[in-house]
Amino acid sequence: MRCVLLASGSGTLTQAVLDAFVHTDAGVDIAAVGSDRPQAGVLERARAAGVETFSVAPADHADRDAWNSALTAAVAAHEPDWVVSAGFMRILGEGFVGRFAGRIINTHPALLPSFPGAHGVRDALAHGVKVTGTTIHLVDAGTDTGPIIAQFPVSIREGEDEDALHERIRAIERTRLVELLRHLAGGSLDVDGRRVTGWTPAP
Repeated sequence: MRCVLLASGSGTLTQAVLDAFVHTDAGVDIAAVGSDRPQAGVLERARAAGVETFSVAPADHADRDAWNSALTAAVAAHEPDWVVSAGFMRILGEGFVGRFAGRIINTHPALLPSFPGAHGVRDALAHGVKVTGTTIHLVDAGTDTGPIIAQFPVSIREGEDEDALHERIRAIERTRLVELLRHLAGGSLDVDGRRVTGWTPAP
């Protein structure tokens, strides 16, 4: 199973995937890691693991549509079975989503449909909720609106700040994304409208 990972930052979630699957016989081939930032730390992590990298910077393209077209072509060149948004801080355009429809996975640090967007952890804390978490979902043309694959709750501790809460959520994302990719290497997901079945996460 060929995967392309997309990330914008330091790449701790990508690192968990690299550690789990590079140089193993688990059936998951990390074909490439891409970023919208040429100097992103995630690209160094991928190179250190011997994985091919690419970057498609918005500043190098005339407009958002041109950037999305270039990103689509760059990912398609690696012929992925799955595209994983692992901390990729850009909205994927309709052309990209259409090209890889039903094969794009994203992790979001909140229990969707609550608190979509770039500041899910901050928004949950500001709202005063007692439980938040992470959602693994398929990507559609909206912002964090795709069918939900699985959700994992995290209770908010008294006085906890955004950084501490986000790190606890990230730790779950690392474990669960690897678990999902292991499943997909030998199994599948069944999608019926907004309902996704086929994967039962470990307790």
